[in-house]
Amino acid sequence: MSLKLIKGSYQYKEPIITMLKEWKEYNDTHDVNCSPWAIFKNSYDDFDFYLSNLETSEPKDGWVPDSTFFCFDEQRDIMVGAVNIRHCLNDHLLLCGGHIGDGIRPSERRKGYATQMIGLALKECRKIGIKKVLMVCDKDNIGSAKSIIRNGGILENEVIENGKIKQRYWIDLE
Repeated sequence: MSLKLIKGSYQYKEPIITMLKEWKEYNDTHDVNCSPWAIFKNSYDDFDFYLSNLETSEPKDGWVPDSTFFCFDEQRDIMVGAVNIRHCLNDHLLLCGGHIGDGIRPSERRKGYATQMIGLALKECRKIGIKKVLMVCDKDNIGSAKSIIRNGGILENEVIENGKIKQRYWIDLE
């Protein structure tokens, strides 16, 4: 497995859209949504608009600056997941969002991709100067918790948001 994080671009248009279509079909038929919201906030039908609006560069209306990456398996030539890295935290993200939102496309789950993808995302966090990363997952998302812990996550506490228990993990990058 040879993974790399890439920015959205026309070079990867087809693998990105193929992944997003599969993921959207899954999300439309399941109550659980294990995907970074950032990759679905806009339609990929207008790919220029999609690419130019994937990230927030200036804080506004409760949004913080962020970076979105797609996770590409070079050996298999497919997009397996995505991460959204928030450069700083507002009150909501500090409570139940965290620095990194991540997800693996449905057909590629339970293959070890999430652990590696989070590791790559932590390298990106270091590049932008984040020294301590908060990651949050639903308590019943055992796979996500394991991937966070494998990357050094230490459970701080649990909070309730919209009736769901969220676990808050910190990863020290220093």
